[in-house]
Amino acid sequence: MAADSEPESEVFEITDFTTASEWERFISKIEEVLNDWKLIGISSGKPLEKGIFTTGTWEEKSDEISFADFKFSVTHHYLVQEPSDKDGKEELVEDDLPLPMQDLLCMNNDFPPRAHCLVRWYGLREFVVIAPAANNDAVLSESKCNLLLSSISIALGNTGCQVPLFVQIHQKWRRMYVGECQGPGVRTDFEMVHLRKVPSQYTHLSGLLDVFKTKIGCPLTPLPPVSMAIRLTYVLQDWQQYFWPQQPPDIDALVGGEVGGLEFGKLPFGACEDPISELHLATTWPHLAEGIVVDNDVYSDLDPIQAPQWSVRVRKADNPQCLLGDFLTEFFKLCRRKESTDEILGRSAFEEEGKEVADISHALSKLTEPAPVPIHKLSVTNMVHSAKKKIRKHRGVDEAPLNNDVLNTVLLFLFPDAADKLVDGFESKASTFFSGNNPPPENEDYNLFSQFKSAPSDSLTYKLALCLCMINFYHGGVKGVAHLWQEFVLEMRFRWENNYLIPGLANGSPDLRCCLLHQKLQMLNCCIERKKARDEGKRGSVSDRSPGDARGAEHSGDNPDKEKEFGKSWESWSDSEEEFFECLSDTEDLKGNGQENGKKGGNKEPVNLKPEGRLHPHGKLMLLHPGEPLYVPITQEPAPMTEDLLEEQSEVLAKLGTSAEGAHLRARMQSACLLSDMESFKAANPGCCLEDFVRWYSPRDYIEEEVVDEKGNKVIKGELSARMKIPSNMWVEAWETAKPVPARRQKRLFDDTREAEKVLHYLAVQKPADLARHLLPCVIHAAVLKVKDEEALEDISSVKKIIKQIISHSSKVLRFPSPEDKKLEEIIAQIMSVEAIIARARSLKAKFGVEKCENEEEKEDLQRFVNCLLDQPEVSVLGAGRGPAGSIIHKLFVSAQRLTESSDEVSPAPPAEEEPRRSGSQEERRQGMVSDFPPPTGREVILRTAVPRPAPYSRALPQRMYSVLTREDFRLAGAFSADTTFF
Repeated sequence: MAADSEPESEVFEITDFTTASEWERFISKIEEVLNDWKLIGISSGKPLEKGIFTTGTWEEKSDEISFADFKFSVTHHYLVQEPSDKDGKEELVEDDLPLPMQDLLCMNNDFPPRAHCLVRWYGLREFVVIAPAANNDAVLSESKCNLLLSSISIALGNTGCQVPLFVQIHQKWRRMYVGECQGPGVRTDFEMVHLRKVPSQYTHLSGLLDVFKTKIGCPLTPLPPVSMAIRLTYVLQDWQQYFWPQQPPDIDALVGGEVGGLEFGKLPFGACEDPISELHLATTWPHLAEGIVVDNDVYSDLDPIQAPQWSVRVRKADNPQCLLGDFLTEFFKLCRRKESTDEILGRSAFEEEGKEVADISHALSKLTEPAPVPIHKLSVTNMVHSAKKKIRKHRGVDEAPLNNDVLNTVLLFLFPDAADKLVDGFESKASTFFSGNNPPPENEDYNLFSQFKSAPSDSLTYKLALCLCMINFYHGGVKGVAHLWQEFVLEMRFRWENNYLIPGLANGSPDLRCCLLHQKLQMLNCCIERKKARDEGKRGSVSDRSPGDARGAEHSGDNPDKEKEFGKSWESWSDSEEEFFECLSDTEDLKGNGQENGKKGGNKEPVNLKPEGRLHPHGKLMLLHPGEPLYVPITQEPAPMTEDLLEEQSEVLAKLGTSAEGAHLRARMQSACLLSDMESFKAANPGCCLEDFVRWYSPRDYIEEEVVDEKGNKVIKGELSARMKIPSNMWVEAWETAKPVPARRQKRLFDDTREAEKVLHYLAVQKPADLARHLLPCVIHAAVLKVKDEEALEDISSVKKIIKQIISHSSKVLRFPSPEDKKLEEIIAQIMSVEAIIARARSLKAKFGVEKCENEEEKEDLQRFVNCLLDQPEVSVLGAGRGPAGSIIHKLFVSAQRLTESSDEVSPAPPAEEEPRRSGSQEERRQGMVSDFPPPTGREVILRTAVPRPAPYSRALPQRMYSVLTREDFRLAGAFSADTTFF
């Protein structure tokens, strides 16, 4: 026996029944999430207000749990609401039904236009959904569904959570949910049926009532009354009786005729197709008691005209084709092109026969190189004309991307002064154009260019952007753009050579708030202006100087800091360009004369030094030592600079480093203008000293104070400021090296010839893609202005907000040199969305006859109704079918039905099974009594009651069933409550 018992004693197994299974762990994770979200315990809240599901804010939070290796997402959907007061209610809490069960019977929010499907089906303000985490995963088998239902049931019981829990089963597109809600002694089961083919007894109200009562299984003999809410939805698709009001632009009118030039300055606007595809009319009977209406398989009382509530929503066409959006999109596509202008137009425009390809900029580079040949002997005009001939030779006139009519129209629009061939007339016209180029600065739309870094809306650059946009869309695409740009560059060179100012550009230095291309054109204009003034000086034109002199004299003494600005009179420059040189041989003999004494503060009179380059006496100041009047000199203006030149200069200065030598060199580079002004001042005021210059140039650096002299008299004594007395001060060094040279004989601070050639070369090498990048801010600027103008005609508040967002977004994106394509696409998409909204507004105004309405009150109501349709998902119709909007909608349906009936008479009759189910009996349909509306596209019914289940002595609990029937499918969503106290 002992031998037999030995093996048994060796085998010793322990089964640990406390180890949690995967299922238990899953339930534990659900409970953990509910605890984290504080959903345990009794739920409380105020009764739901009417329309709160639409106007209130819905939020959600998610987490992820897993059942073994199968992942689920848990999402809590809830309506944000103010915390309710629990004072005085705590004693009654035990007897109250859970809040979700109370919501089942609430009639204030039936058929919300925009909400989660479970909100629409069950009227819940809060619920939790457990669904497979991956979109392609699905819970298909019945056993798995039951396992999940058991899990949530246990989790609800363990935590005391009163928020309904749902599990999504089957494929996600079916939106199938089963769930449960628990309270003290009560439970609600949420069940669902989803079918493709509809059983005939479910297509009418009486059949649905039978299903509902059967499902409840109420043991009471006279059943409590069932309340009903019914909604029938009708869809209007035929708008044939109303033509779409938008007319496409007349392309032929863009060229020739009186309006040709004007059209090139405008962007088109509006949708090419009707942006409203369907109108959905929902007719609702919100509170019906059982037995009030009859709706069965042979007869129906549900006449849409008699419905107490009408609401409308519109379905928008998917991405309607809009003109402004197309223009922007096509222009933006140019930014991605890689070809150069020469590649697009064929062989090089400036290629000479039998020679290597040479760009005109190379041919003209000789202008900036030191050469013994005088500059005026080069005929650049001949080069340009020969280049034009070669363009025509290489590419026939007929082959040109732009025909002459289009090209001339565009060029006349861009250069209106070119219409007058006479030089005198040309000049006067140009000056008129300049003087009228400054709109009031308070104009917010005009100043938009500084936010977008584009160009003013009346500038040449802005007009060029619009013309290129139109050429790109209608006249040859990228080839047309390349052709126009080539002509534009040639026009710029022509104007530079012939001293014709470029119209449409503000006077003065380049405006760094504008795009770089605009700055380059302004720089070219500065060069033309300087060259023009110099050439006029050659002809001995003295009269040109008088306005500058008068202006300087008028302001003399007003503001010492500004004195030097009025002294820069370029009209009085030298008679010949040869006088601009660095080494001044005729001033060599001035070394050691009175200038030296002036530097050291001596009082000796200068020897043989004649004052030169005086503008006018200062008026207030006298020279300290000679005691003569101080004269304001004619000075050079500082060189204007574009942002790329400024950046280049700052890089050079930064590379000099922090060493003493680098710092000194940097200071020398930055003081070129100061040195020039000092030389001009010395030439105008022989015998002056640094103190004299500082008193005129920088009065704050000369400190004057009253002191008492030896005799006891009060005298004013002055001295340089502390910063001017610093050893090796840059001002002192510059003063010592400065020679008395008038501005007309100094080396030019601004070499207009070189700078103009650099600008012209920059323009010539621009590819169409570069050009589009430069001008895209101008096109966006123009599009925003166009949208604002169009919105002003419609007055849509929501669009105003979006436009502000577009401006804010654009100003952040476009201020950077090379914005990302994705961000630019977002801006264009925003502009397109606004255009579509405005087009929809116009479409609806046309359909509802807002403009034709003679009664002012009705017109305002209709206008308000149309604006609401744009902003809100669903709009109630005042007066239902009898109000002004309702009667128009009724007429629209009647017209559509007549069109349908007339087409039905021609076409063969449909099969019996496809006969529309019901909008009345066949007899009534033949008599045309209810043919104003088509068969309803959707039928929704909500049935509610409160009955004791499962026994007659149980508590009366809410029961609810929602039914929706469309052409595609049929759904029943039921919430059935039971008393679990004794069961």
